[in-house]
Order: sequence, then structure tokens, then C-alpha cells
Amino acid sequence: SALGRSGGGAAAPAPAGLELRLCLGGWGSLVNPTGVAACPRSGRLAVAHDGKKRIHVFGPSGFCLRRFGERGNAGNDIKYPLDVTVTSDGHVVVTDGGDCSVKAFDFEGRGVLAVREGFCLPWGLDATPKSEVILTDSEAGVLYRLTADFQRGELKKCQMIRSRLVSPRAVAVCRTSGAVVVIEHLKARGPSKGSTRVKIFSAEMDLIGQMDSFGLNLVFPSRIYATAVAFDKEGRVIVTDVCSQAVICLGKPEEFPIYNPLISHGLSYPVGLTYMANDSLVVLDSGDHSIKVYSS
Repeated sequence: SALGRSGGGAAAPAPAGLELRLCLGGWGSLVNPTGVAACPRSGRLAVAHDGKKRIHVFGPSGFCLRRFGERGNAGNDIKYPLDVTVTSDGHVVVTDGGDCSVKAFDFEGRGVLAVREGFCLPWGLDATPKSEVILTDSEAGVLYRLTADFQRGELKKCQMIRSRLVSPRAVAVCRTSGAVVVIEHLKARGPSKGSTRVKIFSAEMDLIGQMDSFGLNLVFPSRIYATAVAFDKEGRVIVTDVCSQAVICLGKPEEFPIYNPLISHGLSYPVGLTYMANDSLVVLDSGDHSIKVYSS
């Protein structure tokens, strides 16, 4: 059905009017950034990177409001941040690959919770409207749902909701349907760098769609290596592609996959993706250490 809609594999036209509105960071301000997330209420952006203070919080206008998350070995320090999300009750949650933990902070930078037990390599995470956190463990190949009272710093439940995944990293939750999309990184044989596979699950965690880089290359004119994923407000799956240095819409789960380039120039190495409450699209570009905000 996707082939029929897109004319036998031809790329669908990109929507008009998506323009770069704001560019933040740059080398020195951000160092090798790895994750970005938007607060659904305040419009603030949290960015994880490799600087002395691991988390930078930017206001909607682009001004850096706060820096926190010291680089170090203390309980609330962050050794190596891999991804970040912001819950609807205003807490910043970070995966730390350095000590294989998940750490939560308030927007003042105070550490409120650290979960270290049971993870092999926690990587990607996204918050649900109920302030639960969906988390990938790349090394264990599983998906978790974390339920916590962040105000009190209490972990209530850490439930495995899907297993037998292959190096799952980026993850996103649809705020309307509850669907979950995961990017798996498939190991390659020989000199190739491998490929990626996008899997979509229903809110009940039933597999409802998937497509790997090889399959997409048979249908569309680009070999996609997806690094980040998000849902837009209509429930369409959006990915970053480091091969074509682009942001691509793959459509809704029921029409997955289509091929609709949203941003096809001006990116170097896009590794993060999120939507703000005003529907602006935020792309984290590790190639030039910046955050790029697009709006129509």
C-alpha cells in the first residue's frame, strides 16, 4: 500500500514552509551532544553533551537558562550521557552509559533519583504523558517502562515490556495513541558499518510495523541509517538519517513506510530529534555541535 501511494517508490513531496528559525550551541557551548528533549509544558529544551556540566537547559527564545550534571563519579554526577527526556511534571531524566544508570533531576539541577540496578547499557528514553519513562537497554536488547514518583525520588516499578530486540537505542512514544517506535542497530558482516531497523509497537506492545535499511533501499532512493526518532502531533514517525544528512517522515503506523523528506539540507550529523509544544521540530546536530529549531 505504501508503494501504491508513493507511485512505486518515488519520494513524496516535502511539505512547504519548514524553515530554520533558531540555531543554538556550537562548538565550545556544546561538546559532542548526544540527546535533546523538550519540556511539554514550558517549552524549555534539555540537551545532553560531553561538557563539564552535562545538561544544558535552553529557554524557548534560545537563551541558556541553566547548566547542571557535573562530570564526575559522585552519586548524582553524570559520567557519559547517552540520551535525555523531560517528563510532563518537569523532571530531566538522563541515561548514563558511564555507570549504566538512569538519573533524574529537577529543572534546578538537583538530583532526585538514580536507578542503577539491573541495566546492562541503558541508552534511549522518552517520557509518556503520565510521566512514565520508556527506556531501551542496548546491550540487553530489551525495553523497560519506569514508573517513579520523581517529586519524592521514589522508583515504583521497572518493568520489562519487550525483549529480544537487537541493540535498541533511540525510542519515542506517541502522545496520542501510546504507540512506541524503536530503532535497532543491526550488526554487519564484513567491512560494512551495519544498518538500522525501525520497529513500531502498539500501546499494548504488539508489533505493528517494521522496516530495515535494506528494505527501505529497495523501495526508496536512499539507504537510511536512522539515529533518532520522534512522533509528530499527527502520529507520524519521523527519523534522522545520517547517510543523507536529512530528517525523513516515514508516515503513520498504518501506512508505514512512506518516504517524505522534511529537511534535506543544512545538517551535518543529526543524532537527536524532538517536537516542542508549539509543533516546532528540533534537530540535534552533532556534526556542528548545535541545536536547530525548524517551524512552518
